[in-house]
Amino acid sequence: MGLAWVAALPLWLLDSERPGYQALFGAIASGMMFTPLIATSVVVFLLKCPQEQRPRLLGIWPLRPAGRVVWFIVLGMFAPILLVSFSVWVATLLGWLELDLVSFSGFTELLNEQLAPMGMDASSLGLPPMSLLVIAQIASIPIGALFNCLFAFGEEVGWRGWLLPALRPLGTWASLLISSVIWGLWHAPVILLGYNFDRTDVVGLLLMVVGCAAWGVFFGWLRLRSASLWPAVIAHGSLNAAAGLFMLLGAAGAQPDAALVSPLGVAGWIVLAVTSVILFACGQFKKQPVLAEKRQNDGSDVVTPTLGEVL
Repeated sequence: MGLAWVAALPLWLLDSERPGYQALFGAIASGMMFTPLIATSVVVFLLKCPQEQRPRLLGIWPLRPAGRVVWFIVLGMFAPILLVSFSVWVATLLGWLELDLVSFSGFTELLNEQLAPMGMDASSLGLPPMSLLVIAQIASIPIGALFNCLFAFGEEVGWRGWLLPALRPLGTWASLLISSVIWGLWHAPVILLGYNFDRTDVVGLLLMVVGCAAWGVFFGWLRLRSASLWPAVIAHGSLNAAAGLFMLLGAAGAQPDAALVSPLGVAGWIVLAVTSVILFACGQFKKQPVLAEKRQNDGSDVVTPTLGEVL
């Protein structure tokens, strides 16, 4: 987590009101996503894992059995979109979010805010009806998910590629929850600057930790159930692409609280808790193929790392 603070240090040192700060924030936040990859590369090197075994150890390769891996990749792509949609429905049902599915005034308001610095608004651009633009935005979520996978890989190789299997000897649920809490705490450098929840105190960080715990169980299940890293990478990219759905569908002027309505907020917690209960009831957490072969006496194969080896 120290690397994340180093990467985010310029954001803490610079004035948030200076021109270009938001663009810099986005660039640094994206770059920060590669710090778990860097840390994992160092750990794997220090443990002297044979180079040819590293892809298997981290769940990167081989992709077999192919049918199982492909199925979970497809699930990783579309399940987060569905779960985010359910979180929007839950937030609306509980009165936390007001929808406008006719004129999509919330999306219009958001678009106008983005165009305002250029002295324009949506009505002056001759755009197609807002309903078509929103449909196009939603339809492009899988494309956005694939693009996001480049950055999601940087995180997932650390959290679900290395840390989750390393903690696995502690038990399935302990490894899922501990790795997910660490994942949430890792976001502290940007969360404490108001990212995601517009809160700059410990409450914002706690919201992120719980949100990551909720989603981390699902991502971790994809990793353990498929024995591959890629379904979790795809799911992470899909979540990031779909996370703003409540802003597309919300009514103008409603100003919903992200702590309640976002997929990382309370609505998301409810949906992911129900999802985890269903997976548990179906025995899905018991079905875990071998993640890496055991080390032989000649050192030719590498055992899945234990917590003791990591420390």
